[in-house]
Amino acid sequence: MSTYRQELKSRFATLGIVIVVVLTALLLRLWMMQVLTSDSFAALAENNRVREISLDAPRGRIYDRNGVELVTNRSALAVSIDPSHEDVRALLNRSRNADTADDPTRRELDDIFGEVAAMLEMTPGEVFERVADVKQEALRPRVIALDAPMDVVGQLLERQTDFPWVRVEEIAVREYPNGSIGAHLLGYTGAISESEYARSDVYAGYELGDTVGKTGAERQFESVLQGDKGWRRIEVNASGRPQGTLEEQPARPGNDIRLTIDIEVQRVAEEQLAAAIAEARRQGYTSTKAGAAVVLDVATGEVIAMASAPTYDPSAFLGGISTAEWEALNAKSSEYPLNNRAIMAAYPPASTFKVVTALAGLETGIASEGSTYVCTGTWTEMGKQWPKRCWKRTGHGTLSLRAGMKHSCDTVFYEIGYELYKRKAEELQAEARAFGLGRKTGIDLPGEVAGRIPDAEWKKEFNRNYPEYQMWLPGDTVNMAIGQGDTLASPLQMAALYAGIANDGTVMRPHVLEAVLDSSGAVVREVEPEVFAASGASEASLGVIGRSLVDVTRDGTAKGAFSGFGIPVAGKTGTAEVKGKDDYAVFCAYAPADAPRYAVAVLVEQGGHGGSVTGPAARNILAQLLGRPIVTIRTTDLSR
Repeated sequence: MSTYRQELKSRFATLGIVIVVVLTALLLRLWMMQVLTSDSFAALAENNRVREISLDAPRGRIYDRNGVELVTNRSALAVSIDPSHEDVRALLNRSRNADTADDPTRRELDDIFGEVAAMLEMTPGEVFERVADVKQEALRPRVIALDAPMDVVGQLLERQTDFPWVRVEEIAVREYPNGSIGAHLLGYTGAISESEYARSDVYAGYELGDTVGKTGAERQFESVLQGDKGWRRIEVNASGRPQGTLEEQPARPGNDIRLTIDIEVQRVAEEQLAAAIAEARRQGYTSTKAGAAVVLDVATGEVIAMASAPTYDPSAFLGGISTAEWEALNAKSSEYPLNNRAIMAAYPPASTFKVVTALAGLETGIASEGSTYVCTGTWTEMGKQWPKRCWKRTGHGTLSLRAGMKHSCDTVFYEIGYELYKRKAEELQAEARAFGLGRKTGIDLPGEVAGRIPDAEWKKEFNRNYPEYQMWLPGDTVNMAIGQGDTLASPLQMAALYAGIANDGTVMRPHVLEAVLDSSGAVVREVEPEVFAASGASEASLGVIGRSLVDVTRDGTAKGAFSGFGIPVAGKTGTAEVKGKDDYAVFCAYAPADAPRYAVAVLVEQGGHGGSVTGPAARNILAQLLGRPIVTIRTTDLSR
């Protein structure tokens, strides 16, 4: 019995020790929570009660070189939906739950969004698509409509009890006073994508849903145009619904920028490009839909105008763009209107490249201003089994280098190209690269292509899987001599080439930014002209080219376009052959020829002939620049 009592006593003692230890641990934990970590728990409690929402900063404005507003901001009434409202949140939670993901039924969407969607001429599904956007802060209202009619806004405000999750607020959005004019160059804005957000080197400090520049100047100068965001701290209840604003820090607008663009020249460039496309279609080139035009200041590289067709309306992206609209803008059938063909597309330069061939011939001593050639319409110097044709099948007869340029005689340039090939020094490629062809100009716009100046090494690599096609042949240089074969250049590069010829052989780097401005309009940064390529071409050779190009517009292949212009123009027509398509029309020029100020390049895809399609367009663009009348020109000149 005594043994049992002793064992029981021992068990109670052990139990007592356990109880003491447990109580001591609990008391210690309670002391730590109340004394040591009370600030942390207070902070957590505060975070559960307070939410911070960022406030977008108005983007900087964009002006042309004369201070005309190209892109500005305006206040717009935005209809948005609060995603934290219980009715909306229930739909969102169900569709986002990984285990039970299920889109709401049509009836559920109709029940919640149907009436509001009908007022805004949307479908409930379209409303839900915008509300369900996960690329935004959880509490940020989702904009579903901008600039809703005032009668609709009035109804929504009067019926807040019926639609407690709907808000009507004033926000800043981009405004385009000139409509779609300059759309490709200016670009558009949109919500930051997940891939952009992941680029911390560029988008550090941004949040999902922020508005950023997507293309053009809006994207290129994002860091300048984007201001500093503000913030608003709001109090929320246990359900996460906002209860009121506690504190707010206003946003700081972004800096303004002034571009080198002249909006009136830009307007004329786009009008003339459209007219050239219409003229090509009138001539029977029914596939014609696209083209580009570029105007440069030869002394500074400033881009005075840059047009691309087809174009688009940047205001379509305000408040977000629907999936259907986005797909339409990126469809092949629409000819990809979002692409800036002036810098993002490369084409065979055709006969406009003959200035490079002539320079290579002059600089190497193969040709001179007085050299003579015989054109019978068929050239067989590489062998009768490989005949090459001049565009004029009956031939031009005996003519000089200058006359060859004036009449765009292919035979003259076949001869020069063949002689260059036989020297085995790739001097034609070297001359082209000396003027910057085959590489990006470095223009301050996104998406530029490098074009291509082919050579033996390129051909070998391009055909690495086909050894029988790797050797560089005489025909490769001969084709290149007339701007065909594998030679490619963007309209910007061709404009820069002619600007370089006009500027004593020095090509200035093209640029669109002139200055960055502060909030008062004062200049805080100015862009200085920069040399892109110093060709080293001699004054004598450039003089021959200049005189030859004046011949072209005075009584050569561009005579019809420039008849009566009154100011000497140095220009060259071109008609590019593209396999499986109609010919592309090209024209490049600079003016005044005796005191060059501007260079222009115009290209129309599948537009036929440079003399009758792109030449007249370039003429009228130069007319706007030089104070000459703009006229309608119809010429039947089919020369190249």
